[in-house]
Amino acid sequence: MLVSLYEPLEIWSPTVLLLKTKRLTCFVAFSHQYLFVVPGVWSAQGLEMSVGKVPFLEAVNGSTVMLPCTYASCIGIKDLYFNWQYNDNGTMQKVCDAVIPTEDVVPDVKVFRERVEFIGKNHKNNISILIWNITFEDGGLYTCFGRNPKEKNKNHSAVFHLIVVDELRVVDNTLTIIIASAVGGAIAFLMAFMLLKNFTLFVLAKLEEKNKECLVSSSGIDNTENGLSGSKADSKPTPKKK
Repeated sequence: MLVSLYEPLEIWSPTVLLLKTKRLTCFVAFSHQYLFVVPGVWSAQGLEMSVGKVPFLEAVNGSTVMLPCTYASCIGIKDLYFNWQYNDNGTMQKVCDAVIPTEDVVPDVKVFRERVEFIGKNHKNNISILIWNITFEDGGLYTCFGRNPKEKNKNHSAVFHLIVVDELRVVDNTLTIIIASAVGGAIAFLMAFMLLKNFTLFVLAKLEEKNKECLVSSSGIDNTENGLSGSKADSKPTPKKK
């Protein structure tokens, strides 16, 4: 049953199979009809919570933001417990929590903080939340925590940093524009130089070819004139001996 749910990568031996999920790679041992996780290897390949490749967001005061979080497990979940917590100067305040019975089941989420909405719906393991009309007090560190009883209560967490500002900073691109202009100018100069060089070589080749044709023509004319003179000289009658 488990093998049909995950993608087999390769079989290292008759009893060891390497499986791959969206983000995790699992080592699984099987014997006859029984399939179980290899002890010692699974401990580093358990539940994983992720807030994405960029774990922070800078947003304007009064806007609405999403705090992303997803989970992944090699052997699946059963009654996965998760919560979002806010770090208020060292004191962890619970934002929301729920228990997810199985994958693709929308959990009944309890929200403990105003202007917070659970939008992940557990669709493709998504447990993200939305914060409406953020204020400066909403800025700080948010922790997405998960615990999977199916993995002997293996737990994991990921931290997302929300930064609330008056207005977004305007990035000064002057240096970038100068560098891009300099590089573009250098490339244009190089291309113009190469075109001029090729054109000059082409003109010189044509002139050299024309000079060769002139030399061949003049040489032919000289040979013709010399041949005619010799013929005239040879055509004089030989005086007869008396």
